[in-house]
Parts: sequence; C-alpha cells; structure tokens
Amino acid sequence: MSDEEETSDTTYLEDDTYGDPKTFDLNFKGPVAKRSCTDVLCCIIFILCIIGYILLGLLAWVHGDPRRVAYPTDSKGHFCGQKGTPNENKTILFYFNLLSCTSPSVVINLQCPTTQICVSKCPEKFLTYMEIQFTYRTNKNYWTYYSQFCKSTFVKPAKTLTQVLLDDDCPIAIFPSKPFLQRCFPDFSTKNGTLTVGNKTTFEDGSGKTRNAIELRAAANRVNKILDARTIGMKIFEDYATTWYWILLGLIIAMFLSWMFVILLRYIAGLLFWVFMVGVIGIIGYGIGHCYQEYCNLQGQPNSHLTVYDIGIQTDISMYFQLKQTWFTFMVILCLLEVFIILMLIFLRERIRISIALLKEGSKAIGYIPTTLVYPLLTFIFLSICISYWAVIAVYLATSGVPVYKVITPEGQCKHENTTCDPEIFNTTEIAKACPGAQCNFAFYGGKSLYHQYIPTFQIFNLFVFLWLINFVIALGQCALAGAFASYYWALKKPDDIPPYPLFTAFGRAIRYHTGSLAFGSLILASIQIFRIVLEYLDRHLKEAQNNISKFLQCCLKCCFWCLETVVKFLNRNAYIMIAIYGKNFCKSAREAFNLLMRNVLKVAVMDNVTDFVLILGKILVTGCIGVLAFLLFTQRLPTIIEGPTSLNYYWVPLLTVIIGSYLVAHGFFSVYAMCVDTIFICFCEDLERNDGSTEKPYFLAPTLHGTLNKMQLVSQKQKE
Repeated sequence: MSDEEETSDTTYLEDDTYGDPKTFDLNFKGPVAKRSCTDVLCCIIFILCIIGYILLGLLAWVHGDPRRVAYPTDSKGHFCGQKGTPNENKTILFYFNLLSCTSPSVVINLQCPTTQICVSKCPEKFLTYMEIQFTYRTNKNYWTYYSQFCKSTFVKPAKTLTQVLLDDDCPIAIFPSKPFLQRCFPDFSTKNGTLTVGNKTTFEDGSGKTRNAIELRAAANRVNKILDARTIGMKIFEDYATTWYWILLGLIIAMFLSWMFVILLRYIAGLLFWVFMVGVIGIIGYGIGHCYQEYCNLQGQPNSHLTVYDIGIQTDISMYFQLKQTWFTFMVILCLLEVFIILMLIFLRERIRISIALLKEGSKAIGYIPTTLVYPLLTFIFLSICISYWAVIAVYLATSGVPVYKVITPEGQCKHENTTCDPEIFNTTEIAKACPGAQCNFAFYGGKSLYHQYIPTFQIFNLFVFLWLINFVIALGQCALAGAFASYYWALKKPDDIPPYPLFTAFGRAIRYHTGSLAFGSLILASIQIFRIVLEYLDRHLKEAQNNISKFLQCCLKCCFWCLETVVKFLNRNAYIMIAIYGKNFCKSAREAFNLLMRNVLKVAVMDNVTDFVLILGKILVTGCIGVLAFLLFTQRLPTIIEGPTSLNYYWVPLLTVIIGSYLVAHGFFSVYAMCVDTIFICFCEDLERNDGSTEKPYFLAPTLHGTLNKMQLVSQKQKE
C-alpha cells in the first residue's frame, strides 16, 4: 500500500453502544501491508518458554531412561532382557512366592512383597525345595532344573528350608506357569468346570501347606489388576498390526471424499447440501435399525437383561455389547439425533439458503487459492511434532532417577513398611531384625537431588507448554488462512486483483509480525485448559472424600470453565481474522471483532451458526460413510465383495480408529472451509459499513451473494440504494 493511499481521506462511524467512533480508510483494499510487531512482550515470553522447554527436554534426556518402561525390573532394579547385561537372555520376570501377592500392600505400593528375579523361561512342573532335597541324592537333574529359579547358582541344596526362607535365595516351591506380559503367571485352565493349575486343583506350597488353584488365582489377580491396561494394550497392538493397511485405506478414502465434497460445493452447493442431509439421515436411520436388530437378537439370551451398573467396569468392552440396555441406549440417542436434525431442517430452511450462498462464495475463494487445502497437512505435522515431543519428555521425566528400594513385608504390619532401604546391607540392619520376613525390594525410580524434587513441577510445565504450543499452532493456521481469504475478498476484480501467493504471504506476516499476538491468545486458552485439567484431576482423586455440595460445586466449576473456553475460542478466532486484516495487537483486534459482531448481531444469528451446522453435516456424512463401510468390513459382513481381517480381538478398535481418523481428516478439510466462511463473513460486515454500493464506494461482495442477502433483508435500505 502506497503512502498516498495511507494518507487518504477518512470517514467516521458513530458507535455509541460499543466504544469510540471508528475510523475508516476509504481506500482500504485488503490486508494492511505496512505493519509492525505486536505484543512484543508476550512474544519474548513465548520464545523464552520454548527455549526452556528445549532445555527441559535435554535435561530429561540426560536423566531419563525409557528402557525402564519397556523392560520388567527385578528386585535389585536390574532390567530383564536388556542387551549387554547378564540378564540379556533372561527376558521374563519370576515371582518367588506369588501367593504373597494377596497382601494389601500390593494395592498400596503397586509392588508384590516377594523377591523377583529374571529368568529365561517359566517353570513347567510342580516342585518344592523339600522335594528337591530328598531327590537330589538319586537324581541331580531335578536340582539343575530347580536352581535356575534361584538368585545365585548353588552346587547342591544344602541349606535348610528355614535358612532358605531367611536368606531368600530360592523359591520354596514352583508350579507350571506361562509367560504373560514378560512375567511368569500360573498356567490356569478349567476342567469340568473346576479351576486347575497344571491339571491339579491342589498343590503343596513348599511350607507344608496344601493350597488350591483358587487361592493362587486370587494372588495372580492382584498383580493382573496392575497389568490389565498393558494386556489390553497388547491386544489392541495386535489388532492394529492386522488392520493397519485397512485403516490407512479408510483414511485415504475419507481424504478423497472430503476433497471431492469441497470441490463440488463450488458448483452444486445446493444439491450437495441435500445430499448431505439425505445421507446423514440415512446413515443415522441405518444405525437405528441395526441397534433395534441387535436389541431383538438379545431377547431371551442369558444375562442380557443385566444393566451396566450390574456388571460394573469391565476391561473387556465386548461384554457391554451383550446387554440389551446398551443397544437400547444407542437407539434412543440416534433417534433423538435424527429428530433434532429434521427439526433443524424445518425451522432453518430459509437461513440455509444464505448458508449455501456463503458456501458457494467460500468454494470460489478456495478454488482461487487451492494451496489452502494443503495447509491442514502442515498443521497436522506441527501438531504431531508437539504431541511427540510432549510424550517423549513425559516418559523421560517419569523414568528419571536412580532405583529406589523400599521395605516390604508380606503381612504389611511392620512399622518400617514402605521406608527406603539399601538391599546390599539390608540383612544387617535393625529393620531386618525388627521385622522378620521383611524384604528390601525395588519400588520405583527417583532420587533426592534438586532435579528429582522438581520432577512433578517439570511435568506440569511440560503439560502447560504443550497446551500453549498446540493452541499456537492452531492460531497460526487460522491467522494464515484468514489473511489469504481476506486477500480474496478485498480484491475488487476476482481473480485478477488477488495478490500472488496469498497464503504464503499471510503465513509470513503472521510469523514475522504477530507471533506475540497469537501467543497471547493461545496463552489465555492454555491457562483455561490447564485449570480444567486440574479440576478433572482433583475430581478423580478426591471423589470418595467429596460430599454432595462439593460435587455440585465441582460440576458447576467444570461447566463454567467449559463455557469460558468455548467463548474464548470464538473470540480468539475472530480476533485472529482482524489481526490478519489490520495487523493490530491481540486486545485491539479482539475488541474490534467483538464490536463488529455486536453491530451485526442479526447477521451473526442468521448466517454464522447455520453455516457451521451445514459443515458439521458434511463431516458427519464423510465419517458415517467410512464408518459404515469399516463396520461391515471388520465384522465380516462383506464376504462376497471383499474379505476383511478375520482374527481380531476387538473389532471396535480399528473401527473407532477409522471413524475418529475419518472425522479428523474431514475436519481438516472442512475447517479450511469454516475459516473461509468466517473470514468472508467478517469482511462482509466490514464491507457493508465501509461502502454503500455506489460507483465511488462499490461493494467487494460478490453480486450473487449480495442479491441473496438483499432478498433476505440482511442489507439495510440505505445500503440497498
């Protein structure tokens, strides 16, 4: 923009309700080119936080060790199966006395109060130490087999049972086991409805007592509760390994389907809208029919009448799909959604015409600036980097420190229970004498240095900066797209007056001049989100200690912060559009965007939300089409057309992945559309206030869209003339 244009005449619009009179540049023709840096202080703070975040990553990398998550750890803090160590070929963790895992300390310390060593394979037979002593003289092979489950190698079983228990050198009994999650667990089976271990219902525990398989099962379940999440994780990983190419194919189809819809909206927006509507109503109708069919199929089935409350929380999600209540609930939800969409169609039919006109204009803008359809990929890359960096730092921080050992007793009644200890000298300390049977076992990784004391603080900082960066990446994308689409709108002769490389230019302006403003808006949003996370954390950890009043207040706070976050997102979005157009700081841009929307509140009510509704229908249609196809494929209901995977643990795992992934892909494309429509809407409101449609001050709005708005009486009589 030349200096002559910047010193041109100005006019004023009286705004008694929402602030001081607003000054207009009559020769305004698009986003301001001559700018200066905005919100410099926030930019400096943001850069310092990023530098601190990088330093935190280096610090965590130096102290952390992710192997502590990948490998099981024995009682001495050594990894099982780690290459270059004596345990390289010993990949499985073995419990000396699994029956001691019924102790209450398992739940408190998440650690079984028995010695744990690394072994190369699990026991395959019943043997006790006393039996080995008797059979050693006649057959030494039994001792050779048994000794591999001891802490150190012995030539012969010379120690008495009492001495073995005191020194904790060997297990007093072993029983048939199988490796599970790199740990030896009893080989349970059911014979004629009776639980057995190694085809036996009872066995000797090595101390002279006879135990049954049910007791052993109870002990194993204590440990399994700690490992259930990892079990499900392994099954899910297997499902992903089997179906990854189908998932990828579904996401590619979703991408092309979204792209096709975006292109077709330019030419047949009206027809495509009704395709959206019929498609969405049809897909929801199919869902209602399927839920009703499943509900009828469960009639008369045993236990199908139970409720979710009756079965409680189950790790096997498929159990919920065997209840009539589940399918009835799904059917009611889908019916309500179907009725809601139909009612929206009936009552918003006139406003939908305006939305279709806006969508056509948005399609033209995207058609003239096709690079905007590629920008979601750049946003996805940035977000992936942020998420990966946050996850890596979180893992390294969680695994920072040195092995910490704590006193554990089988009965959990020692006054020194859960205190730190040194395994090298533990047997010579007063604790070992005061608490017979106590052990000094590995508990976790930690330390007493300044760094280790501040690890929780570092984790909070890691989460906060992660949220800040995520919101900044989204803000950067919104500002860059808004600048590109504003260049389109304020071009009087389209596409001749559209500047070259509008998206690249807008992205460069946003980074060079407005990093501080984008960081400021992102900081506000991240602060609200961290408060919501803290509230959720407190609610989960203090749920049992809360009364009805505190629960009500907690619920009110959650609701208030959710509303606040929604409002701030809306204001930030429009503020970024004003920043892209005028280049002012965040506060001024947010105020001007708010005032502009308040002066045009009728247009906001008629146009903005209805357009969002139409775009949401598009996302639902894309997601629903891919979801139905994935459901038919993963449940093997298309064998005559195409054969899908046949050995899935949870068919809903790849199904949900495809559905969520398809929605995110569709959201990426339609979010460009939404940003385009929002920018055109803001520019349209500015255009109506700046110009009157005369030869001297013509509208920049497309004539077809202006004619539609005239018919809907969204342009004042003065502006029409």
